[in-house]
Amino acid sequence: MKTRLLSVMLCIFTGLAGSFVHAAEEGKPVAAPPPPSLTFAFELRAKVADAVVIGQVPHGTRRFVPMLSGTLIGPMINASVVPGSGGDWLLVQPDGFTELDARYTVRTSSGELVYVQNSGMRHAPPDVMQKLNAGQAVDPKLVYFRSVPKFETSAPGLQWITRSIFVGVGERTPNEVIIRFYRVE
Repeated sequence: MKTRLLSVMLCIFTGLAGSFVHAAEEGKPVAAPPPPSLTFAFELRAKVADAVVIGQVPHGTRRFVPMLSGTLIGPMINASVVPGSGGDWLLVQPDGFTELDARYTVRTSSGELVYVQNSGMRHAPPDVMQKLNAGQAVDPKLVYFRSVPKFETSAPGLQWITRSIFVGVGERTPNEVIIRFYRVE
């Protein structure tokens, strides 16, 4: 059964690819499909402690920011960050470009647990990043802060969250991280 399904999918893909190649060869413009829409899902507000600077490692300066508490609230889910369940492991380049790797657990209002791994990046002009990394307030409009979370849960009613793609748009204040997550439709 799997082999037949794979064969059918391969035939469809080959046919579509062939159509695009054929249209391109004839000089016809190939219309791009419409982009997916985004639907606001929830907002993370996490209180964080001061960064622990681990130091210079082969690919930048490693920092750890413990997550103290927080909420995940919105039309698709309501939850609280489980205290002591995580933080953000950052890798900061000399110009301030930062790779983010946050991991934590949330408990929904009905008691279900969800593990979150949120990978992303944050960058701005060097002077803005210097202030941000020193714990100073900066205008969030000056900072590109985007992420892609992945969710894991055993809760049957929350499997939709594990089978959806989300993008996050974040901002950082001296003691808080705010990320608004949108589901890709």
